[in-house]
Amino acid sequence: MENAKLPTSLPREFYRYFWDVNAEKLNPAEHPKYVINRLMNIGNVPSIRWMRQSFSQELIVETVKTVRDFSSTTAMFWAHFYHIPREEVTCMQEPYLSMRRKFWHD
Repeated sequence: MENAKLPTSLPREFYRYFWDVNAEKLNPAEHPKYVINRLMNIGNVPSIRWMRQSFSQELIVETVKTVRDFSSTTAMFWAHFYHIPREEVTCMQEPYLSMRRKFWHD
């Protein structure tokens, strides 16, 4: 999917998931993996529907495989949903798992 076909703004009801940026100015076409990751991690059912309609499955799968900022539970859910082998999901590999355990479980 070309950037020209990607959405250029977020629906207002999803602004709450982007508290750390100016959601009104966020352009999903410029930062698709960031938007996909955030919605997959903490979005609700309507936001996931919108994400899946707005971004290609290829881009979503690439995001699951490459973005390190997924929770382990979320990464495993989406890997299973899209039939992605665990070894292809970056955030489920070392050193990311050890780093996550160090910061969140000590």
